[in-house]
Amino acid sequence: MPILRRRRIAAALAALPAFAMAGSAVAQSTWPAKPVKLVVPFAAGGPTDTIARLVAQKMQDVWKQPVVIEYKPGGGTIVGTDFVAKSPADGYTLGMSISAHQINPSLQPTMPYDTLKDLSGVTQLAQAHFGLFAHPSFEPNTIPELIAWAKKNPGKLSYATPGLGTGTHLAGELLKGMGGFDMVHVPYKGSAPAQQDVIGGRVPLLFDILYSAMPFVRQGRLKVIALASPKRAEGEPAIPLISETLPGFGALSVMGIVAPAGVPRELLRRIGGDIGRSVKDSDLTTRMAQLGMEPVGSTPDEFDALIRVEIDKWAKVIKAGNIKLE
Repeated sequence: MPILRRRRIAAALAALPAFAMAGSAVAQSTWPAKPVKLVVPFAAGGPTDTIARLVAQKMQDVWKQPVVIEYKPGGGTIVGTDFVAKSPADGYTLGMSISAHQINPSLQPTMPYDTLKDLSGVTQLAQAHFGLFAHPSFEPNTIPELIAWAKKNPGKLSYATPGLGTGTHLAGELLKGMGGFDMVHVPYKGSAPAQQDVIGGRVPLLFDILYSAMPFVRQGRLKVIALASPKRAEGEPAIPLISETLPGFGALSVMGIVAPAGVPRELLRRIGGDIGRSVKDSDLTTRMAQLGMEPVGSTPDEFDALIRVEIDKWAKVIKAGNIKLE
């Protein structure tokens, strides 16, 4: 090959990374140039759908492009999340995530994607508190009293939750392990039947989302013992925490947005920043609070770090409790 031709080829190859970087920068500067898809891994309806719709409307105003909600239910959020993981990494497909995103890697026997390798966090939208509630006639009123009662009455304590493998179920298992006592899990298909059986006195304890069960507390049909959160709830600061008796205890309902791995980091930070600012300071903040959610609006790096911590924590709880899906 002539020397001049070799030099031209070498120069062209050397220029490729620069062209690629320039192309990526152009793509990011023009994003979004078309509608953005927001995947909800549930059927329409429910709190995740409500938050997704609020976020979509707000981002349409910011991005000047439609944000289209697409429902892909099934597999405990796996079907919808798998769709996101396998979508092009261009920022045009985002997905809603809940605590199942961090629980599934240890709970599900098989997964079509790797949560940490195939997906990136965009932002943690909000968090909701798990509460431990009881029938008003249940003798203990505090966590120390509950632990003492359970140890004096082995095999007599049970707790209801909205379902097997939910964040509320694992919060109960975490309490058992850290408190050094036993109680039987009674799973239901949703909060409503679990609440009604505790209100009816058939099960003494209930682990549930705070905002879902608090109306019954105000009516005197349930009492709240403590929250599972690492910090007190902004809207209910008088309710004590389990961690005030068992240091290090912490369990929250986490809602966020994820994207396919490989989305350019600067674009990911831009998307996360746009959503995060709206979550922290807009009418979206107020609406979330009205729905019982505490707005967060974290960065992609912060949400990725939280996802890793939560996966590790729940993996230990699931292994220690030998928890398996039926």
